[in-house]
Amino acid sequence: MHMSSTPECEAGEVANKRSTLERMPKWLICVPLVIQWLWLGLRYGSLTLPSVANPNITAGGLVGEGKIEYFEQMGPLGRAATAPYLGLRIDDRLSEADMARALEAAHIAFPVVAKPDLGLCGYGVRRLADMEALRSYIAHFPKNETLVIQQYLPQEHEAGLFYARDPHSGAGRLIGLTLRHYPRVTGDGRSTLAALIRQDGRALRMLRSQGHACPLDLDSVPPAGQTVRLATIGSTRVGGLYRDGASLITDALTAAIDRIAREMPDFHFGRFDVRFDDVAELRAGRGFSIMEVNGAGSEAIQAWDPSTGLIAGLRMIFSKQRLLFEIGAANRRRGARPIGLQKLMRLNTRQNRLIELYPTSN
Repeated sequence: MHMSSTPECEAGEVANKRSTLERMPKWLICVPLVIQWLWLGLRYGSLTLPSVANPNITAGGLVGEGKIEYFEQMGPLGRAATAPYLGLRIDDRLSEADMARALEAAHIAFPVVAKPDLGLCGYGVRRLADMEALRSYIAHFPKNETLVIQQYLPQEHEAGLFYARDPHSGAGRLIGLTLRHYPRVTGDGRSTLAALIRQDGRALRMLRSQGHACPLDLDSVPPAGQTVRLATIGSTRVGGLYRDGASLITDALTAAIDRIAREMPDFHFGRFDVRFDDVAELRAGRGFSIMEVNGAGSEAIQAWDPSTGLIAGLRMIFSKQRLLFEIGAANRRRGARPIGLQKLMRLNTRQNRLIELYPTSN
């Protein structure tokens, strides 16, 4: 089975459908989740217990951690599977010559993906074609904050692999797999790209999304039958489509991710975002490249599959939150101490403030 057939066809069948969770206001989705979180906090005696799901990551990866934190804790297997990256702290002393030398030393060539070390939902993520584009991006990036430059991965497909490891038994498993499809439209030979986007309920989100700019000429007319990818990022906020890919989880894939995760000290819960070309290779635990890792704050994004009903979607998210508290409780018994609520709120406030300052994504 080759990737060019099955998953893309499945995505096409529901491309313009929106899940119940996608249609609901975000605040309304949060109500039952907050209620469950409060109940779990009372049950376990700590509202911030999930912050010790990964004791060596800031707040366990709930909020406020940087992407580089995960990369630096990887062992040989994880580093070999991760796209080359470079962390740069942005200040007035950073010259173009410095950047060129740093890129060469990290074995990174254009095109690259630039993204904030501290970010979420694709905010500030841009594909950059050359040094001029990188200079422009840096000019609009907040000073004294860290930027991640990563080799652009040409692999066509993307998946989020949700991993959990029991601190007691040590058993690691994949608890979910989400296929992420980028927003795209198909040309008819007559309509401009802008018109095609306006006719597509999902792609239309890209034009309405704050902090995002389409990297393409909206006045161009794609040939009939030509599929045009509209964005570097695949977030639902710009019209990305999430499909539940749990059927692709195999023992071989689980073992491959488990080996990478076990090299990271006390890493028990998170999502590995990967790019790949071929489903058969992914199922065999091969042929994928890691873009980034997320921790306790990883959303159960498979719940946003348009084929998943409201109740089933909420159950997926509830299950994730219960597991987070269970892992946190196990690590607390081993001596880990949850972060204070006020400190957690300060981390969240700082992260949200920075998001408003980042350059537009594309």
